[in-house]
Amino acid sequence: MAKKDGIRKLFDRIAPDYDRLNHILSLNIDKGWRKKAVRRIADTDTPLRVLDVACGTADFTIEIARKLPAGSRVTGVDISEGMLAIGREKVCSAGLDAELLVGDCEALPYEDGSFERVSVGFGVRNFEHLELGLSEMHRVLTPGGKLVILELSVPSNSFVRWCYKLYFLKILPAIGGLISGERGAYEYLPASVLRFPAPDKFVAMMKTAGFASVEHKAFTLGICRMYIGNKASV
Repeated sequence: MAKKDGIRKLFDRIAPDYDRLNHILSLNIDKGWRKKAVRRIADTDTPLRVLDVACGTADFTIEIARKLPAGSRVTGVDISEGMLAIGREKVCSAGLDAELLVGDCEALPYEDGSFERVSVGFGVRNFEHLELGLSEMHRVLTPGGKLVILELSVPSNSFVRWCYKLYFLKILPAIGGLISGERGAYEYLPASVLRFPAPDKFVAMMKTAGFASVEHKAFTLGICRMYIGNKASV
């Protein structure tokens, strides 16, 4: 089974419990991280076309849609229909205009230069072919457009890292498995963080994909990082 097929089935299974568990296990700190990223996305009074990749249940999509100037358009794509179904309900309940569609980050169904902003909130580590996903996101950005990524990270401080691994590798799978009945899913999630490229390597990958002025910022002792890259203007 290809990685993306396994990922799709995994998230379809845990979709009903995903939001509740995500906020419990992150102690709601993730909400603050998203707000900081949204400020870097909705940074103009001009209407924007925004693509939220690997949007899942649309937490990030909704936060973006709330802050964008009038006349903007937000589209979310994800490979899991189960996650999207919950996301659509949340978008409707919030009274927002955002379209959520099944889509593959490695073959985005959009023409070159379709969006001024592309975002990914805690989903880039699930890409099967990371380089291809980055190249696709670069392709669909307009010249001068911006990519903003939030992703969990391994803290650099040795003591914080030890505590982090204890929580992520032992406590999180136990709680997640108890509540959802899917312990394997909550073993995969922290393992995927540990396998994700170190910040300097990921920045280099973004540059190889064509992004310029790449920067990254650590949040909460390095538990989360925000990566930003721009598509050069013509």
